[in-house]
Amino acid sequence: MTKFEFATATRIIFGAGTLREVGPLAQALGRRALVVTGRDSRRAEPLLAALRQHGVEPATASVAGEPDLQTVQLGLALARQADSQFVVSLGGGSAIDAGKAIAAMLANQGELLDYLEVVGRGKALTRPSVPFIAIPTTAGTGSEVTRNAVLASPQHRLKVSLRSLALLPSLALIDPELTFDLPPAVTAATGLDALTQLIEPYVCSRLNPMTDALCAEGLRRAARSLRAAFEDGRNPAARQDMAIAALFGGLALANAGLGAVHGFAAPIGGMFPAPHGAVCAALLPHVIEANLRALRQRQPASHILSRYDEIARLLTGAPTATADQAVLWLRRLVADLRIPSLAAYGLTPQHTAELVDKAAQASSMKTNPIPLTANELTTILQAAL
Repeated sequence: MTKFEFATATRIIFGAGTLREVGPLAQALGRRALVVTGRDSRRAEPLLAALRQHGVEPATASVAGEPDLQTVQLGLALARQADSQFVVSLGGGSAIDAGKAIAAMLANQGELLDYLEVVGRGKALTRPSVPFIAIPTTAGTGSEVTRNAVLASPQHRLKVSLRSLALLPSLALIDPELTFDLPPAVTAATGLDALTQLIEPYVCSRLNPMTDALCAEGLRRAARSLRAAFEDGRNPAARQDMAIAALFGGLALANAGLGAVHGFAAPIGGMFPAPHGAVCAALLPHVIEANLRALRQRQPASHILSRYDEIARLLTGAPTATADQAVLWLRRLVADLRIPSLAAYGLTPQHTAELVDKAAQASSMKTNPIPLTANELTTILQAAL
């Protein structure tokens, strides 16, 4: 029998217009909150007004880009100064990850480095985070239901995780209307991140029946709606599908695993100013191609090969589609959504050896469906340049 566990946010509320419900939900958590936003804090005005209307006084912190250790430390200092009782994040994965880390550190003693993987001491958090509400404004990372916060350490040129069940939000509130005004490029990058996070858990080494169901449904929705959301950002049906796909991808990765795409994405994001979703998109077809080649050569009886065939059928809608057709479908999608190659962010062949070495050590690489050799990883990276 398959053994697995499933953990997620205490409560998930999904639906168009649900941001309007946040006031009384927040009021039940306290009277003072830290609100973490993305670069444009003006987008948080309806949230701030709703909090004040219900007797909650918000302090605000904005996250200009993907969060680093200093961002979290500054937000933590602000939260302590304001005596914040809980944290609300409104934004993409960066704002949500920063909010998760701040909420965890408000409840735990010591320094952030005490608890970080790889660059820190990797200690376990001993206390639950203060209450945390995650409100995504993109449809990509699924961070609203994951148990880790990804943070950059510029000193080490790495992205690392603060990881604990304690980081799961008290409330994930997903309102697809908040994604209506996303620019096409952001829709493309975040949407392809969501797609990656539905494909990798479906074939990873820790897959399970519960995440299988989420991945299959998420893939159907993303396949039929990502192009539509890219072409018309105010298409409500497409935006709802992509918000569900991102949510299901987050649930799947948190309870199964990822693979080589994310194994590469972490060190690339630590070394170059490259958006996470765009990096995943540039790598995805090449990683699948490499996995298929390795499985056929070394594990031809693997059931994962039939899973890649099923992914092809989910993506294309063709009942007889095969895994190689999934690669072609993804190549066309990446091209049509105008995703740049990794070279656009400054990567060159001279960076290959360092990135391959770092990627091989990444936690996501450990759940790739088959171990890839250094030569195979090199081939992936060179194809994505």
